[in-house]
Amino acid sequence: MKINGFEVGEYFVKEVSGKRNLVFDCKDCIYGASISDDSRCRFHVLHALQELEADLIVFSEVYERVYTEKQAGMLSEISRLLRKFEAESVWSYKNLGIAEMEKNFGERHDALVAITHDNLAYDPIGAYLACLQELKRVADAVKSASDEASKKDLMVYFKTLGYVKEEFEKSALVSESKKILMRLKEMPEGSQFYRMFFEAQIKPAFIGSRLAFEEMEQLELLADYVVSKSSVQIFKHPHKPQKLYFINPPEYSLPPEKYFVLSKTRELVAAYKPGRITISAIAKSRKYFERVYESTIIDLAKQNNILLTADESSELAEIVARYTVGYGILEILLSDRHITDIFLDAPIGSKPIYIVHSEFGQCQTNVYYTEDEAGALISKLRAMSGRPFDESHPVLDFDLEELETRVAVIGPPLSPDGIAFAFRLHKTTPWTLPQFIDNKMITPLGAGLLSFFVDTQATMLITGSRGSGKTSFIQALMLEIPQNTRVIVQEDTSEIPVPYMKEIGFNIQRLKTRSPISVSKTETEVAPEEALRTALRLGDSAFIIGEVRSLEAKVLYEAMRIGAAGNIVMGTIHGDSAYSVWDRVVNDLQVPNTSFKATDIVTVARPIRFSGSLERVRRMVQITEVKKHWITDPEREGGLLDLMLYDAKKDTLELLEDNLKESDLFSKISKLSGLTMQEMWRSIKMNASAK
Repeated sequence: MKINGFEVGEYFVKEVSGKRNLVFDCKDCIYGASISDDSRCRFHVLHALQELEADLIVFSEVYERVYTEKQAGMLSEISRLLRKFEAESVWSYKNLGIAEMEKNFGERHDALVAITHDNLAYDPIGAYLACLQELKRVADAVKSASDEASKKDLMVYFKTLGYVKEEFEKSALVSESKKILMRLKEMPEGSQFYRMFFEAQIKPAFIGSRLAFEEMEQLELLADYVVSKSSVQIFKHPHKPQKLYFINPPEYSLPPEKYFVLSKTRELVAAYKPGRITISAIAKSRKYFERVYESTIIDLAKQNNILLTADESSELAEIVARYTVGYGILEILLSDRHITDIFLDAPIGSKPIYIVHSEFGQCQTNVYYTEDEAGALISKLRAMSGRPFDESHPVLDFDLEELETRVAVIGPPLSPDGIAFAFRLHKTTPWTLPQFIDNKMITPLGAGLLSFFVDTQATMLITGSRGSGKTSFIQALMLEIPQNTRVIVQEDTSEIPVPYMKEIGFNIQRLKTRSPISVSKTETEVAPEEALRTALRLGDSAFIIGEVRSLEAKVLYEAMRIGAAGNIVMGTIHGDSAYSVWDRVVNDLQVPNTSFKATDIVTVARPIRFSGSLERVRRMVQITEVKKHWITDPEREGGLLDLMLYDAKKDTLELLEDNLKESDLFSKISKLSGLTMQEMWRSIKMNASAK
């Protein structure tokens, strides 16, 4: 196709994440590759939209200019308006005047064709303004008409122009322009005016993910920080319950010459074969690849007379590594340790990525991931984990050790809408009881009481719903274990920061067990119950189980009863009260009542919403002792003794002093340690004041 005598690039529709992308190849085009700045580009797009439907418009060259659904919708309306005017032949003789005044038709015909066809295809707003000027001119002519015939003739043309004006104003582009024009004292230059509506999102062509930035004026900035050289801003939207988490990586705002170097480097390294190296080893060799890419970038810059400083070359090498041996734009999110969870729901790309922020709760990001990127990530995870992922095995569960993250992937037929991801980011340093006190999850007295139970080697289960803070809380309790005690930790997912705890002096042995998801298991992994039996043969140790799920519960309680586990035994389990823990352990996991009595303390954590608020806070709501003298139902027979309960009105965990007289656990501790009740409470209060 030629525009003004010059060849322009081809266009085609590419479906990405359920969206129809109208892609224009602008690599060899002499025009500006911009809807706002070049009227020839507007003409090309409007011409293409006459034949095709599109959700997004993409101008592709060294980098891509992406126009959003709203912008594509505006242009589609103008394209339909072009077709409508042409189909109705608004410039036909019957719309120009009465037959007796045919001598005036030529000028009117040319004016209408210019407004509704020629100018409209290049400059819709200019065409609308020309229509208004012509309408005003004709209105003045009607007023000054000397006879009825002339007036009747002009009124036909006037009504045609009025109809054209109404059709213009039905379109979003013209109606929005009209609001702006009414506020302006003078008409801005054409391209400047179009930039108000058609500011493109620019990204390198080899990056699939698209960033969306909303109207910033109506947003309230809550936080602003930097992650992996990328700007992070968190906003509050006046009409949305969730916060907005916007990232702006450097690769989305580079000058053209750097985009050129990036793209050329990407092309070269895509063909590079590093010899005998496994995908799992690539992450460990990240620095090596960055050095290779940096030398390639320096060579390319010299060949093309592009001046780059050492820091700029290093930054570009990091970007290339991120999108080759790394995890793409997800890597930036995974590097933000304020984030606890990342969700990509099916179908990928239909909605932005969602995250859970440790301070601001659930947030909507401005990142739209693509199916192509998801497919590449699946291939990488499959190779690194050695686990299958297909219709026969629609679940993949894996730990990304270098990113301290667990990823769970589901696909068809389990997820009929396509692939979906859930990332859980582990805290690289453990929570502490003082931190939980600062966050009001627990009171100083509650923390002192639990610290005392750890010191006296009580067996404890920490329960709560998903996201209630169970694992974080057990980490805090682990820090209360004396450092001269050997600790064995068993997990199916590495969430407890064992390496850090070793660094600060703890003697810890970690056991990694098979995934609880049956379709994600491999033959090389050890079942939890077998790992637990092995742990009992590893010597006298405190024992921490990441989560009590199924068959290992019987072995755990066997260890508790015979004391083979050594010192303190703690674990987490899903539940919402001490009674629900008993119900699950005894009725679901088939542990006998007599074995369950080996549990000394059950603590219950819960996410709470105050007064219908959309924001959730985590609170410890119950500390309960499991008494020993009951037979079938602990609740009915007084076998569950609440030591502390949460009062929602006061937002505090309160001690139930009257219940302490009935405690079997304090009596047991007194017999074993020789401490009186007064001495025990002095120790508890001392622990509380130290937190």
